[in-house]
Amino acid sequence: MTRVDAHPPELSDIDVVILAGGLGTRLREETNIRPKPMVEIGGKPMLWHIMNIYAAFDIRNFIICLGYKGDVIRDYFLNYRYHTADVAVDLATNSVEILNNSGSENWRITLAETGAASNTGARIRQAVKYTRNRTFMATYGDGVADLDLAKLYESHLQAARRATVTAVHPEARFGEIAVSGDTVTSFIEKPQTAKGWINGGFFVFDRSIFEAAPEDPGLSLEHDLLTGLAKNDDLSAYMHKGFWQCVDTQREMTLLNDMWQAGRAPWLIGHGGRPID
Repeated sequence: MTRVDAHPPELSDIDVVILAGGLGTRLREETNIRPKPMVEIGGKPMLWHIMNIYAAFDIRNFIICLGYKGDVIRDYFLNYRYHTADVAVDLATNSVEILNNSGSENWRITLAETGAASNTGARIRQAVKYTRNRTFMATYGDGVADLDLAKLYESHLQAARRATVTAVHPEARFGEIAVSGDTVTSFIEKPQTAKGWINGGFFVFDRSIFEAAPEDPGLSLEHDLLTGLAKNDDLSAYMHKGFWQCVDTQREMTLLNDMWQAGRAPWLIGHGGRPID
């Protein structure tokens, strides 16, 4: 089997699979009523923010893996223009008129029902049938970054492996100090950790990985597929040293909302890091 795609698509023709079906148990205050990708940052769902990261690179084709409370995501996109435009509702004729088309998105979105209890690998395995090319991108529905997707894609093609994962340094939760004797020689408030890369999501995959995977609802992307790819020297890392943040807790959701309100949202690539009206 050829390890790499002999005819990879242009970046703008890449499909993006987004994992949006998990329970989000550590953010239960929000996820009791909605799936975690629909938690709002600045009045917009996390999912919208993530899709805009790709849209900044003219990527417009998305496949969203639905699961837990997937109808919330389905209804949001089926009624997307009604959510974002001024409308006139005529109760006599039971009609709705969109008065302005304020949204600039030109996205094509496939909503794939992948099961309420399916694991991450099983969800992508079900969704790849909707990808148009052998090479595609994927990410989780709860993390944002000021990631250069063109460089990520170039790195994947140069590495000539079937998968690439974006590695990130998370921000430390506490201040870092350096001590000599009883003297503090430096203090950095909540720095990015200098050691230890973690999985930041934002993957590039060859479809054959999932086509060869077992039909198992418990199939884990992380523990089953990525672990196996690493053992077989088939997994590359793209090192991202810029901004990255996931939303697993109320504290992290508040952090991103505070950044948004302050007019500093570095994940909004191409929009000056400022909120979009």
